[in-house]
Amino acid sequence: MVYYTYAICSETTEKIYIGHTDNLTERMKRHNNEMAHKKSSYTYKNVGPWRLRYKEEFPTRKEAMIREKQLKSAKGREFIKNLKPLAQSVDPPAGGLLS
Repeated sequence: MVYYTYAICSETTEKIYIGHTDNLTERMKRHNNEMAHKKSSYTYKNVGPWRLRYKEEFPTRKEAMIREKQLKSAKGREFIKNLKPLAQSVDPPAGGLLS
């Protein structure tokens, strides 16, 4: 099974959400209210539409969670904010984010 660490951005508020999942297509539908999800969630409370800005694939959930934590750091958020808006996979920087 493949796991994804991803970052999405609201087109209206420019807020960023970072998470991980094993089904990115379904998860994007939930973020954009096309499928049921918690009304207390961050992406429900903040106006979308949400667009994919960054994604990486990992063979294990543990690795995806570690990368999610890195991207949620100040340095990781800076990395995400400096990306041009994309709806496709982006290669991580050589040597990793926190090298």
